[in-house]
Amino acid sequence: MRDWKFNHIDFSTYPDYTGSDLGVFWTPEKTSVKIWAPTAKIVEFRLYKDGESGEAFYKTQLLANGDGTWSTVLTGDYEGKFYTLRINDGEWLDETPDIYARCVGVNGLRGMVFSPEKTNPDGWENDSQPKLTHFTNAVIYETHVRDFSVSESSGIQNKAKFLGMTEEGARSPEGLFTGLSHLKELGITHVHLLPVNDFFTVDEEKPSEKYNWGYDPLHYNSLEGSYATDPYNGAVRIKEFKKLVQALHSAEIGVVLDVVYNHTYFAKESVFNQSVPGYFYRQKPDGSFANASGCGNELATERFMVRKYIVDSLKYWAEEFHVDGFRFDLMGVCDLETMRAIRNELPGLLLYGEGWTADSSPMAEEFRAVKKNISKLPGIAAFNDDFRDALKGDHGSKKSKGFVSGLDLHEEAVKFGVAAAVHHPQIVYDYVESSHVAWAGQPAQCINYVACHDNYTLWDKLKLSCPKSSDEEMRKMVKLAGALLLTSQGIPFLHSGMEFCRTKGGHHNSYKSPDSVNQIDWSRKKEYYDVFEYFQKLIQLRKQHPAFRMTDTSRIQENLSFCTEYKIGTVSYCLNGDEVGDFWKNIVVLFNGSRKEVSHSLPDGKFRIMVNGDEFFEESQGEVVSKEVVLTPVSMTILVKTEG
Repeated sequence: MRDWKFNHIDFSTYPDYTGSDLGVFWTPEKTSVKIWAPTAKIVEFRLYKDGESGEAFYKTQLLANGDGTWSTVLTGDYEGKFYTLRINDGEWLDETPDIYARCVGVNGLRGMVFSPEKTNPDGWENDSQPKLTHFTNAVIYETHVRDFSVSESSGIQNKAKFLGMTEEGARSPEGLFTGLSHLKELGITHVHLLPVNDFFTVDEEKPSEKYNWGYDPLHYNSLEGSYATDPYNGAVRIKEFKKLVQALHSAEIGVVLDVVYNHTYFAKESVFNQSVPGYFYRQKPDGSFANASGCGNELATERFMVRKYIVDSLKYWAEEFHVDGFRFDLMGVCDLETMRAIRNELPGLLLYGEGWTADSSPMAEEFRAVKKNISKLPGIAAFNDDFRDALKGDHGSKKSKGFVSGLDLHEEAVKFGVAAAVHHPQIVYDYVESSHVAWAGQPAQCINYVACHDNYTLWDKLKLSCPKSSDEEMRKMVKLAGALLLTSQGIPFLHSGMEFCRTKGGHHNSYKSPDSVNQIDWSRKKEYYDVFEYFQKLIQLRKQHPAFRMTDTSRIQENLSFCTEYKIGTVSYCLNGDEVGDFWKNIVVLFNGSRKEVSHSLPDGKFRIMVNGDEFFEESQGEVVSKEVVLTPVSMTILVKTEG
């Protein structure tokens, strides 16, 4: 019986390999195979005609090559054939694909030999990635491939598939745009997709029988087959995902992939442990698997070959699929050096993650990519959960409230988010309960959000904390939350459907709930069309005015000031637009979270109202006021100083 405890092993003695040729690579004349397995004594390579059944028609042994690698070359054309490896390190391990498998058959049981060039859709060589001159120009929209199109109300033909996100012109039963056309209409810049790599818990042969978000990785470099029209041919899923990327890029929308390099679904049975037992995982002092992921294991990102694997994997997705960024699930499990290596190897890509873990780790916090260490990771951002909870209340408590739901005397936490979690001399950090110090070094290191796939949707959280609120009051709260997100410094992040009051019926952890819970009900767009239009205008406002997306901390410190008197239940500030290239030279932004009208004083001079509640005015239309302005309940007001 194998001992799955590893406190007797010094993994630092294992040889490192720096080559870029690990995996299975096809040409018409030959297929090359190379793996890293330093503890192996025998490595057997098997070829199959089928991706899940039948006996191997060919077996051969790999030869040891030094630095822990084993390889072979198969002469002939093996395109479309399936393969596995089996390793003996003193006893036989399980039969699996290699850890670098880039193409797999149904349910990831076997790897597939394929031609990458044949997976390119027409025009792929001309695919053009949207240009992002600065990360703070991004407006991110998080969604799940299946949620996005599975509802009958989507009007999309390829429901729950990669191809569903490529269809233009789809409409809801009420005649409004859904899917890709909706994204273009809304104006977001990037789509963040929940995991699309091969995960375990959905049976690809019966994809409608189970649901999962996909945070249960099986193969990191292969795509999920349940999202493909043919789960048996791994090349099909690759081509269809490239079509998804191509369609979004054609719409000037970037693609961010949610990646889960903190744990694997299996521990002992994983492809890693069936290749090099123990090496890819952190251990507790007793040698058992550590569990900072809360899922039974955590990857040892600090080890050379684990770090190399993650960097190689990310570069593959960026180069082969033209993706524009990555979101790191439980990034706080990863070590700082690995995240710096990722940043160095992927210049220009949008990188952000969760700056926390789900449980304790044997690696000291000072060495990990947690939120408090984000300033040590230039060019990498973390989610601002301080702002999230300040706006809607504690994410895990049904009844807790935040600024938009009427909580007073916690305005400093809202200001913390307005300033993108960078240090601002006018914020009293002792009053920010969740973070007593600024943690972002630059505004592009802060992802401001109020809802995501985790926990309650914004609508559901507000409904639970304000059960007596009318539908009209609920709309106002959602709009105010959106206004705060989309006018604050940093990078705004929207949960799909938030713009038309998405609900999951009060479910707070829907990772395996059915489509009836998770699907986007596109008919709500008609019902809450005023909310959609408000978000649409907010995004356009942000794009037009660089004052809301400053690129440097010093600019925020110098040109954003909390310049008006403090009033309970309100947050207000001034922007010096002239200094940051905005044609609005002096801007006053006021948020009223209270349930009553508030007369609020203004700086000296005359100001034209540009936004008042739901109304966005043209440059010469808004009312001109001085000394004070009346703020309607639960609303944003923006004024611009007039000349003279």
